Amino acid sequence: MRKTLYRIFSAVLAFTMLTSCYTELSTSLAGSEGPAIIYPDYKEVTIPANIAPLNYRYAMKGVRSATTTFTLDGKSVTVHGTEVEWNLRRWKAFLEGAEGKTIDVKASVKVDGRTIEDSWSIYVCDEPVDPYLTYRLIEPAFQMWDNVSIMERNVENFDETVISDYTVTDNSCMNCHIHGQQRGDLSIFYIRGENGGAILNRDGEIRKLTLKTPGMLSATVYGELHPSGRFGVFSTNIIIPGLHGMSRMRTEVYDTASDLTVADFDNNRMINLPHTARADRFETFPCFSADGESVIYCVADTLPVPQDVDKLLYHLVQVPFDTQTGEMGTQVDTLWNAKQHNASVCYPKASPDGRWMMFTVADYGTFPINHNESTLTMIDLQNGDIHELSSIKGENSDTFHSWSSDSHWFVFASKRGDAQYSKAYFCHIDDEGNPTKPFLLPQKSSRFYDTNFHSFNVPDLARESTGMNKRTTRAMYKAESESFN
Repeated sequence: MRKTLYRIFSAVLAFTMLTSCYTELSTSLAGSEGPAIIYPDYKEVTIPANIAPLNYRYAMKGVRSATTTFTLDGKSVTVHGTEVEWNLRRWKAFLEGAEGKTIDVKASVKVDGRTIEDSWSIYVCDEPVDPYLTYRLIEPAFQMWDNVSIMERNVENFDETVISDYTVTDNSCMNCHIHGQQRGDLSIFYIRGENGGAILNRDGEIRKLTLKTPGMLSATVYGELHPSGRFGVFSTNIIIPGLHGMSRMRTEVYDTASDLTVADFDNNRMINLPHTARADRFETFPCFSADGESVIYCVADTLPVPQDVDKLLYHLVQVPFDTQTGEMGTQVDTLWNAKQHNASVCYPKASPDGRWMMFTVADYGTFPINHNESTLTMIDLQNGDIHELSSIKGENSDTFHSWSSDSHWFVFASKRGDAQYSKAYFCHIDDEGNPTKPFLLPQKSSRFYDTNFHSFNVPDLARESTGMNKRTTRAMYKAESESFN
């Protein structure tokens, strides 16, 4: 009953916010001769040639009709209507051979008796994005969750597969799904609850694992898989969510304790080391370097929480990793000093080519989805230069991100727009670390995001499909879990 009331409240709140946002958007051009407003905003974006159609609608109040002409390399396609929705086959034929070229778009839109003429460009780069994207669909929550799903989307079209959802897990909570090395046959996610466990897909073999031994704070929470597939590095956390006293934020989530551990999947062994489980440190959000020879993680001095949570600043550090034993070394190198920047870092991810380390920066803490100031930042690992990606910063939080296998695309979760729901945005980056304007994950319906009541949580890219579905998860959920020692 409590969850039902909460879901009703959340839906009403979300609908109210979406309606108010739409009203604000729609009235912005009333009586104006300005440019046409489209949603999603695909003006002046850079896209991969293998992306699904960029369907959108004209989002001005009083819009009556529209004619849009797309021209590429001398060939043109005209779409009539205020909702621009492409046939997939026609879109693919239009983009054939488009790599390195520019699409010119001209629009004629009738609004309240006026005609607005507008034009913009879309650049098609010659580097494709990895075609598979997984994400957790979850309703924005205060302290509760319900009806969670993990999905796999083919971004070259609109095909979507349910990897796992609440109907096969007794409505248990599920941690987000992550790939190793953007491989379809190397990934992991966690089902919580009585029959839960880590669901590991390694070389196509699906296993259910209990990644917890006596003395660990908790089962594994955040982490990443080693390039070899043999190891995983994880944090173990005591996580506390709470309603926030500051009006600009909804909730604050923080750790009262957190350590690091390594799972050896070959030998069913957890490797717990005292120097990464210190009582005077919070250690969390570990990942591997691209070559697998280092572990990068976030660390902060322990403070009394929640009273001093706004003083909790996490550094980004690196330690050696022994690829034979699975042990982390004791030599700690600081990559990003929180005190020097007077800010906090979380969720580091190395680009597959080893050039970049991307992470999220917020004023404090390690759970930035409700911190509007949170933004993406990169370190050039060749020279240590810091690239603050301020040019792509949204008005609300920009957080969890994932690299494409060629290191020229990344996807990230952003609450820009309605401030309520995280959505998946794609961005291209050149050899110098310059990003292009982000574009929203295309959907078959141009009005999909108007009535969507779920966040796209932790979007993660892969070169191939996992091959997993609800049947796989149902079988694993009912199976015995392998213990670790």
